[in-house]
Amino acid sequence: MVDIGERLKSLRSQSGLSQRGLAKKAGVTNSTISLIEQNRVSPSIASLKKVLDGLPISLADFFTPDVEPNSEQVFFVPEEQPDLGSKGIRYYLVGSSLPQRQLTFMHEFYLPGSDTGEEMFSHEGEESGVVIQGNIEVSIEGETRILGPGEAYYFDCRKPHRFRNIGDEVCELVTASTPPVF
Repeated sequence: MVDIGERLKSLRSQSGLSQRGLAKKAGVTNSTISLIEQNRVSPSIASLKKVLDGLPISLADFFTPDVEPNSEQVFFVPEEQPDLGSKGIRYYLVGSSLPQRQLTFMHEFYLPGSDTGEEMFSHEGEESGVVIQGNIEVSIEGETRILGPGEAYYFDCRKPHRFRNIGDEVCELVTASTPPVF
């Protein structure tokens, strides 16, 4: 597992930014950067992405600092699918070592009670996914549905969105988005 606080501090320093400078670029408070770097808070994926946009670095690159690019690789064993998740969510990224990837393809697991954060997030691109097992509450720009096995979604990611497992069993999804966010 990546030490989120130490990794953020290292990348911020390499970029020549103070905590205040990164906070300003990312549109967050200075205390947010400080708390993350001290590992006193565990940021949601949406919050961490907002901070990393200030560097800029993708979530995939943040969580896979030791992955060597390999444009020839076509098969990926589980150990080659880094977990980019946090707070009860596991995002296993396929193809993290591929330079110039045009797609994010993930195998996701949401533990009971987990969610992507109270703050809905948005970004460029499109996203689609299908539920394999369990149930997931998907909120997209004011519309909310609970999806079960075999049900799917597809939406414009510029619309604010959020995912929550409100059930009592693990929810498994397979998702894709473009351009790559992770």
